[in-house]
Amino acid sequence: MSEKLKINVVIAGRTYPLSVKNTQEEEGMRKAAANINHLISLYEQNYAVNDKQDVLAMCALRFASQLEISSIDKNDNTDKALEKINKLNEMLQSHLG
Repeated sequence: MSEKLKINVVIAGRTYPLSVKNTQEEEGMRKAAANINHLISLYEQNYAVNDKQDVLAMCALRFASQLEISSIDKNDNTDKALEKINKLNEMLQSHLG
């Protein structure tokens, strides 16, 4: 059984100790924390927000919505590809049959 790595990430000025499986997961966590901190900074500069929790909620909504939109786009692209494949199959069957 492999040993987990212990790391600390800082989000909104607070340090969070985490255990990660490997250096790839560590890199992902650190990049995610950096993205969150960057977005916090942007929200604080552009909006009159006094409460960190409000800013963190806005960040969570932004990242979650990006995942959902990406998933929807992926499903739409898959559906379109399947439609094209089905049309090609129909054309081949009518040509060969």
